[in-house]
Amino acid sequence: MMQITTSARAPKEIKREGFIPAVYYGAHQASTPIFIDAIEFKKVNAAVGESGSIVLVTEHGNENAMIQDVQVDPVKGFPIHVDFYTLEKGQKVHVKTPITIVGESQAVKDGGVLVKVLHELSVEGDPAKLPHEFTVDISSLVTKDDVIHVRDIKLPAGVELYHVTLDDVVVSITEAKEEVEEVPVATDLSAIEVEEKGKKEEEAEVPAE
Repeated sequence: MMQITTSARAPKEIKREGFIPAVYYGAHQASTPIFIDAIEFKKVNAAVGESGSIVLVTEHGNENAMIQDVQVDPVKGFPIHVDFYTLEKGQKVHVKTPITIVGESQAVKDGGVLVKVLHELSVEGDPAKLPHEFTVDISSLVTKDDVIHVRDIKLPAGVELYHVTLDDVVVSITEAKEEVEEVPVATDLSAIEVEEKGKKEEEAEVPAE
């Protein structure tokens, strides 16, 4: 399990964006402000995301936790604050885990369009057993009628679906729609000339008062 070393005091390097202000809290634990190394957090976040558990090494002991929320600078794009949710022993959590597509589909090679219906899978279980992502191999999609359902995703022991059914579609194939080029309708200039000529003749026949 990956670890993040925390500091209760703001290091001087925080002014150079070397550290990120953060906080950890739990169901029965008060909010505690901390500071974490930006580079260390980037590695951990890339490895476990918000669906895996980590260990926070604090001055008061180690805390099993999950990344609850990450605030990002809208301009520079780096984290400016992180929330960690601490976990109690035996506690199950509900998370939405990303679904990653791998492999090549013969149906797509034949001109079909891949439709990703589910982008994440809602599951519940022991944080230590929750995967960082679920991988779906689309090589089984050979024809346009082939479909991958939730039942086709193998869940780790101790992990269960949460508000999702086995029959829910994850990935399917649809036929590519041909774009129909609109042919411009030619304007009948002779009809316009006749209409204008008729209007002029009517105006000429109106007697002056």
